[in-house]
Amino acid sequence: NFTAERSKKKKPTKMLADTLLIVFISICTALLAEGITWLLVYRTEKYQKLKTEVEKQSKKLEKRKEAIGEAIDKTQKRKLEKQEEKLKNNNRDLSLVKMKSMFAIGFCFTALMSMFNSIFDGRVVAKLPFLPFSLLQGLSHRNLMGDDYTDCSFIFLYILCTMSIRQNIQKMLGFAPSRAANKQAGGFLGPPPQPPK
Repeated sequence: NFTAERSKKKKPTKMLADTLLIVFISICTALLAEGITWLLVYRTEKYQKLKTEVEKQSKKLEKRKEAIGEAIDKTQKRKLEKQEEKLKNNNRDLSLVKMKSMFAIGFCFTALMSMFNSIFDGRVVAKLPFLPFSLLQGLSHRNLMGDDYTDCSFIFLYILCTMSIRQNIQKMLGFAPSRAANKQAGGFLGPPPQPPK
């Protein structure tokens, strides 16, 4: 009975240690990714030039849209579309410049992931405060025994941590795109561009 109580106390402590270790690993891998990206992309003249151009065009386009407002004639509409097209092309070029670092990061992360997966294989690293919907259960409960789907696997916690930590590190280091550029780009989670009236 005493041994069972001790193992119950030990399990949450072990889980907390694993969780904190995974958060630390996420911070380190995010810093590594940003370091690789800085080395291959951020410090290059081409990237600097394109980023400055995108920022400038985004602000200019935003101001122009605000100035025009609802009343828009055909010539203004054409000018606006031309600027938007130019901005899209520059955003595409910026993405292509970042591609080479993505391949290097992908290679490093694949090696690291296989190592960490073998270390944390079959270990419950955290308890989720919710029951993930069925599509996520394969990831959140990956390689874990039992039917308690609030048990969290390494890969799920690592992905959640990395997604949030890397964005914040990019902001802290000044590598994140400006709000104006994000707004004009639309992005995956951003609002869809408004159709001209």
